[in-house]
Amino acid sequence: MLTRYRLLAGTAALAALSFAVPAAAQAPVKIGELNSYKVFPAFLEPYKKGIELAVEEVNAAGGVLGGRKIEVISRDDNGNPGDAVRVAEELLSREGAAFLIGTFPSNVGLAVADFAKQRKVLFIAAEPLTDKIVWDAGNPYTFRLRTSTYMQTAMLIPDAAKLKKKRWAIVYPNYEYGQSATAAFKKLLKEKQPDVEFVAEQAPPLGRIDAGAVAQALADAKPDAIFSSLFGPDLAKFVREGQTRGLFKGVEVFNLLAGEPEYLDPLKEEAPDGWYVTGYPWSEIKTPEHTKFLNAYQAKFKDYPRLGSVVGYATVYSAVEAIKKAGSLDQDKLLAAMKGLSLITPFGMVTYRPLDHQSTMGAYVGQIGVKDGKGYMKNWRFVDGKDALPTDAEVEKMRPKN
Repeated sequence: MLTRYRLLAGTAALAALSFAVPAAAQAPVKIGELNSYKVFPAFLEPYKKGIELAVEEVNAAGGVLGGRKIEVISRDDNGNPGDAVRVAEELLSREGAAFLIGTFPSNVGLAVADFAKQRKVLFIAAEPLTDKIVWDAGNPYTFRLRTSTYMQTAMLIPDAAKLKKKRWAIVYPNYEYGQSATAAFKKLLKEKQPDVEFVAEQAPPLGRIDAGAVAQALADAKPDAIFSSLFGPDLAKFVREGQTRGLFKGVEVFNLLAGEPEYLDPLKEEAPDGWYVTGYPWSEIKTPEHTKFLNAYQAKFKDYPRLGSVVGYATVYSAVEAIKKAGSLDQDKLLAAMKGLSLITPFGMVTYRPLDHQSTMGAYVGQIGVKDGKGYMKNWRFVDGKDALPTDAEVEKMRPKN
């Protein structure tokens, strides 16, 4: 009997002790992150650093849910939709992630969005730019941070229409992002300039561009202007071959993403002066929120941020603010928290619109210049994302009822 009493007393003491464990000692909140690290290192290595900085800041400030730290568990999806779905399942089932964030290429983002819908789990799409992810294929579980192809294209259209160039050639990587960007550009420019003609179109496979043949085909069409959504190594090869063939002489060029340091910096003195681009003039942005981020990033990594750094950082903070607003890891509460969620990012305040789950993150628009043997963004301006979206009525027609 004495032994039994001692056992009961010991059990009670252990129970009391468990209630007294400080919040900081509780299990961390695990967030599952997947991305195409091997396939797109130029963007995703800085992105990973942005994640690391955000996690460090959040945990130093006390974490979430009464003091629990956050832990981002990352996996490589190889830039493949099938691998991404498998990895996403592992993050949830094996690693115990509360929900999912990440992805880069649009086809992978769409696959994970559909997976999130089937599993009924929150997915914050960090980088995939396709419009389908929040419109045609939108679902209740998927929210997207980054400024979409439609939005970035809409930001370039005023300059394109102002030039009144009639004959346009188009080049894009032949997968969801490039197709989406091209469709948006044609639609929006035609609305502003009904007499525009699209005289040539080249759609090389992503990462396998025959830049000489593409540049020559566009040159043969004798366009007045070119719209491109190439990026990364494909963009660099196109720039070099186009310059060699004189493709860009007397021709205005508009290129999504080409002002991002990830893709602009490798070109160095070959950067194409005068191109109209979206990008990130990191050294010239003087807002308080960006200065705070820049100083912290440079102090930690002894390097300057790329756009990927901003996206990784803001994605983690989106997840954290959703958890705080929900006060729980319950999926229904997290989804409710994401609708209309507002937070400060290095690009200022953004809001995830309840209508389509698209954030209002803006982008920087300007032209490429060359100075001291390297490219930079000149004549830039910031465009708020909310000013580059279609009307609510247009979105409601595109987005499925679910």
